[in-house]
Amino acid sequence: MFVELSAFFVAGLPSSFVTFLPAVLMVGVFYLLLFRPNQRKQKQWQEMLNNLKIGDKITTTGGMRGTIVALREDAIQLKLPPDGIRVEIVKSAIAAVTTNTPEEVK
Repeated sequence: MFVELSAFFVAGLPSSFVTFLPAVLMVGVFYLLLFRPNQRKQKQWQEMLNNLKIGDKITTTGGMRGTIVALREDAIQLKLPPDGIRVEIVKSAIAAVTTNTPEEVK
């Protein structure tokens, strides 16, 4: 039955197109499953970096947590608890913004 259905769908297509059809389908599946979600995640991360403001609490990729006290184009200054030590890091080292929003507090 599968052979009959596949023969019905590809009967009118040239044989060279039929040989490349699986490769084209695989590229399409890889794009949808791998590249598209990664692009969306990268876009969200870039938006997060663009929306940083003084007073936001962040977590770095190295695991440090602190509060932003100064912003620059490519770097930020963090105040680390408990002693209030100030550290400067590049923006690309920020993993997440952990500032509690009013919706999260409830």
